[in-house]
Amino acid sequence: MQSLYETQKAMRQKRRAALQRGVVAILDVGTSKIVCMILQFDPSVQMNASAGMGAIANHGSFRVIGVAKTRSRGVKLGEISTMEETERAVRTAVQGAQKMANVRVDHVIACFSGARPRSYGLAGEVEVETGSVTDMDIGRVLASCDTPYFGEGREAIHAMPVNFALDQNPSLSDPRGQIGHLLSVDMHLLTIDTRVLQNLMACVKRCDMELAGVVSSAYASAISSLVEDEQELGAACIDIGGGSTSVSVFLRKHMIFADSVRIGGDHVTSDLSLGLQVPRNTAERIKCIHGGVVATSMDDRDMIDVDGQTGDWDHDRRQFTRSEIIGIIRPRVEEILEEVHHKLQAARFDTLPSQRIVLTGGASQIPGMEGLASRILGQQVRLGRPLRVHGLPQAATGPDYAAPVGLALYAAHPQDECWDFDSPAQRIGAKPMKRAMQWVKENW
Repeated sequence: MQSLYETQKAMRQKRRAALQRGVVAILDVGTSKIVCMILQFDPSVQMNASAGMGAIANHGSFRVIGVAKTRSRGVKLGEISTMEETERAVRTAVQGAQKMANVRVDHVIACFSGARPRSYGLAGEVEVETGSVTDMDIGRVLASCDTPYFGEGREAIHAMPVNFALDQNPSLSDPRGQIGHLLSVDMHLLTIDTRVLQNLMACVKRCDMELAGVVSSAYASAISSLVEDEQELGAACIDIGGGSTSVSVFLRKHMIFADSVRIGGDHVTSDLSLGLQVPRNTAERIKCIHGGVVATSMDDRDMIDVDGQTGDWDHDRRQFTRSEIIGIIRPRVEEILEEVHHKLQAARFDTLPSQRIVLTGGASQIPGMEGLASRILGQQVRLGRPLRVHGLPQAATGPDYAAPVGLALYAAHPQDECWDFDSPAQRIGAKPMKRAMQWVKENW
């Protein structure tokens, strides 16, 4: 099997080739839905080598020419559990998007949640050989980082340089071309369960497509939901999906921490189904139409009629108060937010100059979520919607589309990562290093 470095380099080359041809598909494999978007680029817009870190494949503007969504099958907790069912669902979404776009795509960039992500903060330094920093120096300093031994069955999905220092200048986003002697870097490494990544790659291959990139949904959701000031000064993006909740922290426009909670909106639906003794599809409808997390005196008198499955209205008719529904939903939502709070504490989120929290994802739309999250997380909270992109249908602009929209933005403007540079050596298995965000305390 190819090494991780070679695999990532190969995917980068496929993505560049797809963008040069002008069409690429993006695929969000979620627990509740699978979304496929087809993006059209202008191949005449060439890469701008001087655009700086994060713009290595800047192909200019793009537009969405095809979108399709289907119910997810064979995916649990953000991970593929039944390959054949997931393959059929992916084929359905891809074929629907291709039909809308009237074009066939061979390359796809995918994102997924779950996979038990872990963040590490790495540091390295080298002497500049030629007096001014070159791409080779960037590759050398990235290779000098001591990579932690993160155990068998795990691979890095992101290896992002977060901060550079050149001699007495401690904070540089892109040191290339600058004069100096000693170059150092802080890098964020995100690892995931290898099995989850391999299953996704196998599923894409079975659908007769090539994987041109893979992204953590925590990263994708954040770049579409956080505004520029939030990414710069410090913010957390909480994407409450169907099977899991993704947590990401940004500072200086870079992701410096990511994790996930293996609870999501589907667990709320399951609680309603068990508590009210109704089928799951009925429970999902009740959650979407009548759900909430804050009860008032009016909710005790707000009666909700629920019919049965036999079609006999008089026999199957049941009534619940909205207070009963809120009483079932709120404990599970509180559990999700408490787990998120623990993740943010582990990330030392309170050391950032700003602690804005943005909620996104389908389950974030439950009424009262912002207020409850603010009380539990103790920070200023807002509900985030993804950025508008050209050609995106109105139906695909809600918080539940944060990850696929972010994936589209990533496809157009990916951040430079370790495998984008020629490196003299890829060292795996060195001594354990500090956790991600340790450098934040040292530099702020």
